[in-house]
Amino acid sequence: MGSRVERGPRRHPDFVSLAMLMSRELRSEKMEKPCVKYGCSAQSRKGEDYFLMKTGCHRDSSTSFSVFGIFDGHNGDAAAIYSRDNLLNHVLDAIPHGLNCDEWLQALPRALVAGFVKTDKQFQSKGLTSGTTATFVIVDKWTVTVASVGDSRCILDTPDGVVSVLTVDHRLEENTEERERVTASGGEVGRLNVVGGPEIGPLRCWPGGLCLSRSIGDMDVGEFIVPIPYVKQVKLSNGGGRLIIASDGIWDALSSETAAKSCRGLPAELAARQVVKEALRTRGLKDDTTCIVVDIVPPDNSLPPPPKQQSKLRSLLFRTKFHGGCASKLSKKLSAVCIVEELFEEGSAMLAERLGNTETCGSSTSGLFTCAVCQVDLAASEGISVNAGSIFSTSSKPWQGPFLCVGCREKKDAMEGKRPSGIKVV
Repeated sequence: MGSRVERGPRRHPDFVSLAMLMSRELRSEKMEKPCVKYGCSAQSRKGEDYFLMKTGCHRDSSTSFSVFGIFDGHNGDAAAIYSRDNLLNHVLDAIPHGLNCDEWLQALPRALVAGFVKTDKQFQSKGLTSGTTATFVIVDKWTVTVASVGDSRCILDTPDGVVSVLTVDHRLEENTEERERVTASGGEVGRLNVVGGPEIGPLRCWPGGLCLSRSIGDMDVGEFIVPIPYVKQVKLSNGGGRLIIASDGIWDALSSETAAKSCRGLPAELAARQVVKEALRTRGLKDDTTCIVVDIVPPDNSLPPPPKQQSKLRSLLFRTKFHGGCASKLSKKLSAVCIVEELFEEGSAMLAERLGNTETCGSSTSGLFTCAVCQVDLAASEGISVNAGSIFSTSSKPWQGPFLCVGCREKKDAMEGKRPSGIKVV
């Protein structure tokens, strides 16, 4: 008997339909973009803490990112409010248009430096003497970029239970490198000296008496208090993690590990409340106390997974990738390989080092150059290289970018101790 033969194209055993390929691609894209859940809690004593939580920020028509920030003001709230309202725009102004995802992430660290300096420069032009710390976090898919000045802190709690600090405290009492930098730039570091009595309190910078070595504003304490942030960029695995961003009202009461442990298993909003509650229980309301909790989790997870035991083998396999060096001893190591990858870390307070180590992103048009800080267009006769000597030096090499306008160059020279600040404190 004959058999019926099917006619038509023969199917390869490994053939996958177009519909299935598209389905796989959609699933892959979905996993590439995590859910970002966040919450905030605050208790005010002086009314000088301000925060920023903004999701759905667009850098082009197809991608978005989230921004979180805490600004702990002192000597008034003007600097904190101005930074909250303007810092993001100043950072974005320093990033060329048309970059792909990788180029955007690579441009972020330098743009953050420029944005912090521009915010400081423009605020000081108002003649106001207040200042603020700033801890500024940008979350783009699984990549977290943190820039900070002062003593507000951002920590990362990963699924394996390892807590890592993504910022460096710029307190003169605790940071030897910053004390040395301030004194080398012309400032004096010492405790409050009551006439006829002993020295009391934390180490402070004089004139002005600020106990921080980096901040935005503070025009009355001299240019050796710089606005140049410590920047760290990490990439999480698709297991995600939790960020806890808080002012020093939290960290004066709780260690990083205690803060992380106190809120594990809680959704972000409740977690932020729990951290504040724990800080107040420990120390009381002695300062403004603000906490933001950000969960970066796979789309099907509402909470970060519980901590896992970290194997000794994974600890031995831990590797980091640094660009820019200058890793602070105060920064704790991140967790095991496959959980977090370090992409960038730089803490130098020298503006030339921070703006001059990489090639300028984008090209100038119509013969004009752009100031790397304030982004104003410069004619060919106006630009001064960030890599050149002092603005008053005859050995300046004007055409080795990035470029600075005269005003930003003067501020750079003052911040780096190359000339007196010109500010007299009575």
